[in-house]
This record gives sequence, C-alpha cells and structure tokens, in this order.
Amino acid sequence: MFWQFLRWVMGKKLPNTELGEQRFNVFWGTALLSSDAISSVAYAVEEMLWILFPVIGAASYMWTPRIAGIIILLLLILTISYRQTVAAYPNGGGSYIVASDNLGRLAGLVAGASLATDYILTVAVSVASGTAAIFSAFPQYPMLYHLRVPIALGIILLMMIGNLRGLKDSSRIFGIPTYAFVFAILALIGAGIIKFYTGHFTGHVLVPLPAVMPYDTLTQAALVYLVLRAFSSGCAALTGVEAISNGVPNFKPPSSKRAQQSYLLLGAAVLLTFGGVAYLTQIYHTVPNEQITITAQLAYDIFGTGWMFYVVQFTTTIVLAMAANAAFADFPMLFSIIANDRYAPRQLALRGHRLYFNNGIVALTVMASILIIIFRGDTDKLIPLYAVGVFTAFTLSQSGMLVHWFKLKTKGWHWKAMINGTGAVMTLVTVFIIAVTKFMSGAWIVVLVIPTIIYIMLRIHRHYCTVAERLDIPNEDLGKISLDARYSHHVIIPIDSLNAMVVNALRYARSLSANVEAFHVETFIGEADKLRRKWELLNTDIPLIVKHSTYREVVGPLIEYIESEEHASQPGDMITVLLPQFIVKKWRDMFLHNNTSIFIANALFHERNIVVSVLPFSIDDLGVQRSGGLQATAPAEPEPGSIQDTSDEGVDFPGEAGNIYIELIGEEAKPG
Repeated sequence: MFWQFLRWVMGKKLPNTELGEQRFNVFWGTALLSSDAISSVAYAVEEMLWILFPVIGAASYMWTPRIAGIIILLLLILTISYRQTVAAYPNGGGSYIVASDNLGRLAGLVAGASLATDYILTVAVSVASGTAAIFSAFPQYPMLYHLRVPIALGIILLMMIGNLRGLKDSSRIFGIPTYAFVFAILALIGAGIIKFYTGHFTGHVLVPLPAVMPYDTLTQAALVYLVLRAFSSGCAALTGVEAISNGVPNFKPPSSKRAQQSYLLLGAAVLLTFGGVAYLTQIYHTVPNEQITITAQLAYDIFGTGWMFYVVQFTTTIVLAMAANAAFADFPMLFSIIANDRYAPRQLALRGHRLYFNNGIVALTVMASILIIIFRGDTDKLIPLYAVGVFTAFTLSQSGMLVHWFKLKTKGWHWKAMINGTGAVMTLVTVFIIAVTKFMSGAWIVVLVIPTIIYIMLRIHRHYCTVAERLDIPNEDLGKISLDARYSHHVIIPIDSLNAMVVNALRYARSLSANVEAFHVETFIGEADKLRRKWELLNTDIPLIVKHSTYREVVGPLIEYIESEEHASQPGDMITVLLPQFIVKKWRDMFLHNNTSIFIANALFHERNIVVSVLPFSIDDLGVQRSGGLQATAPAEPEPGSIQDTSDEGVDFPGEAGNIYIELIGEEAKPG
C-alpha cells in the first residue's frame, strides 16, 4: 500500500527512450527556469527600502528608482551576455563550464561552488519570502507568523516531491504560478499608475510614517555607503539570470536557440515588473514593515480589500515558494556535470526513476531546510548571504566569455567581447559592493563557505584520481594478463551453533575447497561444550576451532585468528570467510535477530586477500527451511543434540567497514 502510494505521488518509472520527451519548450522552460529572477521582484524593492527608509526617510523615494534603474541596466547587459554564452556553450553548465574552459579548472570550481551556494540560498530565501506573503495576506491571524518555519519546511518538501516527478511534470506544476504572478503584478502596476494619475488614490496606508533622521544631517560619504548597501540588496532581483544557461540541455532541440528566446522573455518580464514596482513605491510612499510586505501594501492601496488584493497575494505567495524551483531544476543538472568531472560524488550524476537527478534534488532539499531552521525563516537575515555567490559566478562567466572571444576571434567578436567585458567589470564591482556592505550582516559566512566547498571538491577529485590510478590497467598490458591462474582456497566458517543453516554452509564450503574450518568464539567458560558434543555427532573431518574471549568480543578473536599462523592455510592461499545468514520473509522480523554476519563482513573490509561470501538461507512461514538443496522440516520439539535444533541462530559477529570482495550465493542454486 505504501509503495503504491509512493508510485502515485512520484509517477511511474520512465525508460531511457523517453528522455527527449522530458524536455520543455520556450513557454514552459522560461516559467520554470526564470521563476527565481521574476519572483525576486516581490522582495528586492522591499529590501532596498529596508536599507534606506530607517535612515533617510522620505528621501528613499528619490533614490529607489535610481538604484532600480542601475539594476535594470545590469540586467540588460547580463541578458545579452548570457544569450551569447548559450550560443557558445549549448551543452549547459553555465558559469562552471565557461570559467573552466577559458580561465582554468580552479576558476571553474569557484564558479561551481558559488552557484551551489546561490541555489541553496535561492530555495531558502524564496520559500521564506513566500511564507512571509502568507501571513501578510492574513494579518488577522498572527499565529501564522510564529508558524513560518514549519510552513516553509512543508513548502520545500512539496517542491521536492514535485521535482522528483521529472522536468516535464514540474514545468507544468510550477510554470503556471510564474505567469499568473507576472500578469497580477502587471495589473497591479497598470491599475496603480492609472489610479494615481487620475486622482483616485485616497492615501489609505496600512503603516504610518515613522519619525526618521533628517536627510541633511547625513554626510556625503554615509549617503554613498547607504546607497551602495541598498543597491546590493536590490541586486537580489538579478539572482536566477544564470539558470537558463545552466539548463540549456533541458530545452527541446534546437536547445540553444530556445534558450536564447527564453532570455528575451526573462529580460522583458523582470524589466517591467521590477521597474514598475519600484516606481509604485515612489509614488505611493510605501513604508517597509515586518508584518506586511511592500507588495501587500501596494495591493491594498490600489485594490483595497477586493478580490484583486487576494489574487496579488495568492500569486505572490505561490511564485515566491515556487521560485525555488529554478534551483531544483538547475542544481541537479549543474552537479551532474561537476560529478562527471569527478569533483562531486558520482551519485549526483545518476538519473532517477523519472529521468532526472534525484540525488541532487534530495541534497538541495536537505541543505535548504537546514538554512530555514537556522535562520528561523527570516528573509531579512537570509538576504545578506544571497547575492555574493551568484555575482561571483556572473563575474567569472563574463570574464570567461571575454577570453573566449579573444581566443576565437569569430565574426563580430569585438562587439561581443565589449558586451562581456562590460558585464565582467560591472559584476566584479557589484561583488565588492555586496561583500563590503553586507560583510558584517552575514556575507562573511558565504565568503568562508565557498572556499570550503572548493576544498571539498578538490579532495573528492583527488580521491577519484587515486582510485582510478590504482585500478587502471594500461591497454598494452591487457594482452599480457593470464586468467588461467588458480587460487587455493582456505575456507573459514564462523558459527554460533550447529543447525541446518550451518550444515548447508559446510556443504557449500566443501565444494570450494578441501581446506575448511569452522570457527566459534566462546564468551564464557564451558559455553562451547554443547557445540562440541553436537559437532562429534556430525561425524566430519572438518575441524572446529574454539577460541575464548575474556571480554566477550567475537570479531576481534576471529580477525586475530585469520591474521595468525594457527590455521592451516599456506602462503598464497586465498582465505574465504563464509558467512551463513538466514533470511525471513517479513522484513520487520529481521529486527528480532542479530544479523551480525553483515557486521563481520564490514569488519573484514580492511583485511587484504580475504574473500567474504554471504550464503543466504531462507526460512518461510511454514517452518520449511530450504537452501542449496538441503531441506529439513523442524519438528515441533527439537530433539536434544539434533542438528535441527535452531535455538541458536548462527553467526554473532559485529564489525566495521572497509575493502572486501563480497560474493552472494543464492538459495536457488542447484545441488552440486
């Protein structure tokens, strides 16, 4: 029932042949990959006002449109630049690929680490902002404010489930709210401008103007610093511009052309909505407030408490929450590329049951949830961490493209280089502004995190290179290798009692080698006497080795015995440790048993020239025990000393992990 529900939620498995069907067109691709940049409108202007208004008061309304104009100019340059990037690098990867190809591998890792930080923060900031929009729409329910963390975590969980269904389904699920938000904001801007200039604005505001410091008391230097801080906060509107270039392969062919068209739609949407909201805050003199967002105040001033107020709030809430979906679409794709380059765990390069990178989706969910919990879902605390990473990636991408044009010098490269060069300079200046003005507010965390991620990537790469070097066989040496070599096996079977499962293991061991030993650890004096008596009844020449353990350890004596010269193995023999393990039909019943053959296998992972074989022994509900041709029906009351006495369960050995060869022997193997 659980698995049926899971399949209903996640969808059926998709074959590899349907990979092309999971790609999207320009309409849905723009909505999915641009949701982050478009949704930033809902809080970017507000963050600017939070910096300016408490200090310079009404003068904020003069500076906000100017700062917004500079941000829009930067947006246009980035849009044109990334159109060029998409044409030059149609296989995706964005800043990571561009920087790696043109500036070196270290620059690529800086870009990758910066984007990773940005995507995690995108999810946290977007969901936190969406949660803020919820309690702004319903100020009559103050308890919602105190439930913001559980609400945010629930939204992230729902987004994870939606994305695990694959790109095609997620683009439909999360694309519609993006367009609904754009149309709602455009309606808000249009109605607001008409209402203001026709004289129908009555001046009803939700938040009174507080007393503020007079503007003329500020020094010129302090004003410049204040404006720069506001600019760095407003640059949150540009986060997500990178997303389309990272996800180019997700578009239907011709992918690069569709991605370029998507950038045109993105630029137009952010230009109109961000610029329009900034202008409305100027003419309506909107005041930032913790309980009510700027968008909610504008909607109230323009639409009152009518249905359009709730339309704006509903679409804002949805798109802010869903904006994180751009990160869910791009983070797994980016890290699949990094994993293929062996700078991230290779599990991130594996496609899941719906043909997308499920491990990347889950990893992003966990890390974003941790941020929500640490910062209590507070957007103002998360924003200072936000733009450092993405603008670092912007700078490296633009610089890489500049080098790219100088190397190729294709037709019209001068103009292209000029655009990318301008973008590189502007984004570099922005990085310094953000890092300096927000360093003490939390940007220092990102400044430390990015080098840490790079260090981890380098260590992962070193590990993979070491493993590859140890395992590699040069092609010229393959013909010199002989596969006719024969190993002499010495088999050791750890046992706790003598029963049908152990007898089956002894039979199998004899099929491998004539050199077989049974090994038992006695934890208390006299405990092995029963086993010795039963072993004599077995009438076999296989020796039973009993070792006493004063401290009740069972794994240590086994390892000591294997490493010693007490057993009969010869130099060059391959020692095989055969572990009988019974299997019960119901998984929950396994918790009633020690299952310690698994632990002993882990303990032997560190030992060289040791093969560990696990011999499953199935026990069904009817009391019939079957394995490898041995069948024995246990009587209701086992006779004392009989080998059907299964009161003891077999192996009881804990352990730890390491390197080992594991061989699984199925129960359906034919006799002989």
